[in-house]
Amino acid sequence: MRIGIIGAGHIGGTLARHFIDAGHEVAVSNSRGPETLAGLVEELGRGAHAMTAAEAARFGDVVVVSVPFGHYRELPTEGVEGKVVIDTNNFYPQRDGHFEELDGDRTTSSELLQAHVPGARVVKAFNAIVWTRDAGRPAGEVDRVGIPISGDDEQAKQTVAELIDQIGFDVVDAGTLAEGGRKHQPGAAAYTEGLPTGELRARLAS
Repeated sequence: MRIGIIGAGHIGGTLARHFIDAGHEVAVSNSRGPETLAGLVEELGRGAHAMTAAEAARFGDVVVVSVPFGHYRELPTEGVEGKVVIDTNNFYPQRDGHFEELDGDRTTSSELLQAHVPGARVVKAFNAIVWTRDAGRPAGEVDRVGIPISGDDEQAKQTVAELIDQIGFDVVDAGTLAEGGRKHQPGAAAYTEGLPTGELRARLAS
């Protein structure tokens, strides 16, 4: 599969390594330009490419968004029609500024992203894990870490679930972008915990 990653920071760069190791072809991009990603591409090795954000969006069968949420309106809207867009973002008012609809809990950050790319199929995932601590493990291991996901398109969620399993984590479906997104956004019980799958399911159900 071809995966475009917009935002090559901590989460985006880590996912790029996982996806390359799983045999996928990955395009990485950032706000400073492809030339600044030469070191990362060399480290990732065969199957990795440096591109602009617009090029990465067109390149990927799946597109990963991993930029500070406050910049979500700058994301390309062309080239993502019909594609699965994985939203790894979290809304932090102290970093991103205030959004009236989020401050009032009238919607979620993932729903705002979905409205920005209406032709895409947004799935929230990879936002609630401690990447410096949590490593993938073979399927069936007792301490395998769970990844909560949310989305409104079941087929899109299945695509993301398969990727998550490939890189060594279990999927726990939290529901729709509206319902589930609130369960693993900052401040929720399942946020930034890196929980074993059983405990994650329990927290999401509570």
